[in-house]
Amino acid sequence: MAKKKHDGGHSGGSWKVAYADFVTAMMALFLCLWLTSQDQKIKDAVERAFRNPFSSVTKESTGVIPNKDASSTYKQQGKFSSISAIEMEAMHHLSEDLAKLFKDQETGQAPVKIDVTTEGLSINVFDRSQKPIFNPDTDVFTDYGAWVFNTLAWEIARYTHFRIELEGHTGTAAVAAREALHKWELSTERANAARRKIIEGGVDTAQICKVSGFADTVPMPDTVPADEANRRVTVLVKIKDTINNLPEAISSDIAQ
Repeated sequence: MAKKKHDGGHSGGSWKVAYADFVTAMMALFLCLWLTSQDQKIKDAVERAFRNPFSSVTKESTGVIPNKDASSTYKQQGKFSSISAIEMEAMHHLSEDLAKLFKDQETGQAPVKIDVTTEGLSINVFDRSQKPIFNPDTDVFTDYGAWVFNTLAWEIARYTHFRIELEGHTGTAAVAAREALHKWELSTERANAARRKIIEGGVDTAQICKVSGFADTVPMPDTVPADEANRRVTVLVKIKDTINNLPEAISSDIAQ
């Protein structure tokens, strides 16, 4: 009985592909097992790195994972209290993203005005009559106002190293003493309503450091007292740890 002759050629390399897939799967499994065994601080750092790479570096780390020896590294690099390149880039991206989201093609008037201050970003949300943010004379959001602040919250929540201040402002008019007092209450209540809304939208409660109402005492620059642009809520986005100044180069790039 004749034996079958074996082909003298190569048997193919398909097993190499299968082996490579196996090794990749094992590496992924190893990473998952390693991550689940870590403490919550490392898990939060990894999640922050994937959600937004610009906020993954903190004072405690020069990379994604917190590092006990990071303080000595930062001492060699300089003072961390000044704005780092990562913070500048994060502020730049936040400003650009918000400007795109709130650009109003229909009226030519965006509901939000973004300005650079010496401490970060000043985001003014206008309560215009054409597209009101609040129901008249209340701190209750319109559907449009709820959308605006939910959108703001979603963007700001990506940057957990920023701190937030909220200011309420009303319009100006000749009013009786009781109505003037109501303006102080209304501006404060609207700022507090904005605080609750952005927390609902994902902003960490610990990021909120001030909520205040100014009635009609702080109008927008270059506006007449009766301008409806003075009815607004201002969201101030600042870098944690005191910042003295933003570089002029960034100011010219971010200003809208």
